[in-house]
Amino acid sequence: TVLELAGVAAAAGEGDEGPEIDGISLAAHLRSGGRTALDREALFWHFPHYRGSIGPYGIVRRGKHKLIKWYEGPSFELYDLVADPGEARDLAAAEPELVADLDRLLSAHLERVGAKLPRTNPDFAGAPEAAAPVKRPARGYEIPVVDIAGETARQIVVDREAGQYLGHPTTVLLEDGRTMICVYPKGHGGGVIVMKRSEDGGLTWSERLPTPKSWATSKEVPTIHRVVDREGKRRLILWSGLHPARRAVSEDDGRTWSELEPAGDWGGIVVMGCLERLANGDHLAMFHDDGRFFTAGGKLRKPPSMRLYQTISTDGGLTWRQPELVLESAPQMLCEPGIVRSPDGGKLAVLLRENSRTRNSFVIFSTDEGKTWSEPRELPAALTGDRHVARYAPDGRLFVTFRDTTHESQTKGDWVGWVGSFEDIERGREGQYRVRIMDNHHAWDCAYPGLELLPDGSFVTTSYGHWTAGEEPYIVSVRFKLAELDARLED
Repeated sequence: TVLELAGVAAAAGEGDEGPEIDGISLAAHLRSGGRTALDREALFWHFPHYRGSIGPYGIVRRGKHKLIKWYEGPSFELYDLVADPGEARDLAAAEPELVADLDRLLSAHLERVGAKLPRTNPDFAGAPEAAAPVKRPARGYEIPVVDIAGETARQIVVDREAGQYLGHPTTVLLEDGRTMICVYPKGHGGGVIVMKRSEDGGLTWSERLPTPKSWATSKEVPTIHRVVDREGKRRLILWSGLHPARRAVSEDDGRTWSELEPAGDWGGIVVMGCLERLANGDHLAMFHDDGRFFTAGGKLRKPPSMRLYQTISTDGGLTWRQPELVLESAPQMLCEPGIVRSPDGGKLAVLLRENSRTRNSFVIFSTDEGKTWSEPRELPAALTGDRHVARYAPDGRLFVTFRDTTHESQTKGDWVGWVGSFEDIERGREGQYRVRIMDNHHAWDCAYPGLELLPDGSFVTTSYGHWTAGEEPYIVSVRFKLAELDARLED
């Protein structure tokens, strides 16, 4: 294209000394404003190498169809880009003849241009498991699903109001093992912050409690966290995001609260998505942003990307440092961090929502208390979802709850859970089983869950969703022990 526009296109490829060009000129197409058709049957991409956890692949687009060929296997993904520009519905299994036809087209082109192909190194004798290339995980899972959605005796309505959207709750359990506080907005994200309190581990809930005047001005999902400073002083911190990120503090276990006040001249989305006390007594908190809210007057980044930030408090949550960038991701748009510490305390894992809806969820790890983080790695489909929250059961197993956004799942769009181990997450294993907690009568709008473990080993998890068809979302908590779910699995 550049050669023709410069008037020297004829020199390209002339004689034995000229360069061979496997492209075509777009000059006529550009000059006509797109009215001149391209003299090309298909477009091709080729990546015969590893990039982090992504294996070698090639792509061909012909007309409306796009074929991705993963050379490990090989395996294929096929998409109709007119009907499905977000590449959410893989047609490969349903269109084997079209897959074979496009694969022949891709292979012929690569042979024609002399492309390098991935091949086995004959001198490679093997490497430890951790160093082996990671194959891209499947889009579905094989572990069983325990369904407790119909067991209404486990369900307790926390709040419900006819005609009013109630959503996005988070919870905190106090040290007495009975007192639980739940906060959520009257609306989808933004809206008046509502607070309720339970004195019996979530079996019954108070009326809506009085809150400071500024809580009615919340712009985004509120989150609540327990912090304990180096002297053992306990506080509750409530956050409200966008710009500027604001926080309120309670020094008396939630009986009284300060007004919402800016934590700094910065902001973000779902502030704070997760919070963890570090080994030295500091607190690390994480959130994400797409360019609109980190600074005043921000705009959506073009091309779109998502940034994950972390900030540190050294004084028990009263003040917070200027956030630091942990990672920037595109096109996967990794966000909504959910943190979990390894059983031995030496490693942090952060589970991340994959917002492009083309891959599974991802995970990053730190072995130095958040000073550095690993490259993102794709998780098994069994852990794919939005807003992961994790707690350890008394027997050492992990329970993680989230909104199911798995590409191939019988519970897609529902409020679900996952039972497994930290080692499963480390090694990319599917885990033990999944749990369908409640049936959501919506394609996706549910499950920003709170999750608490009571002294008797019961989990109490709390979320919003379209639990009744045709009605606005409301807040429900569900309680169970893993032994009860294990029994359902055996049945």
